[in-house]
Amino acid sequence: MKITVCIGSSCHVKGSREVVETFKRLIEEKALQDKIELGGTFCLGSCRDGVCLEMDGQIYSVTPATAEEFFISEVLKKI
Repeated sequence: MKITVCIGSSCHVKGSREVVETFKRLIEEKALQDKIELGGTFCLGSCRDGVCLEMDGQIYSVTPATAEEFFISEVLKKI
């Protein structure tokens, strides 16, 4: 599975660095390095709601406060 987090200026201001750090921590804690590839990109075009990310061809918006919940509820169920 590949998760791509927007690191463009709008998403950076909304906390993309914190989202990436949360995902990296959870991937390591759950020993999922061989199952999840985490990457960065520039604008995904849906920056008004939060930090954009793409997973399995679908665009999602998260915030630093919802990143862990999203990982548990959306990412883990697809592995």
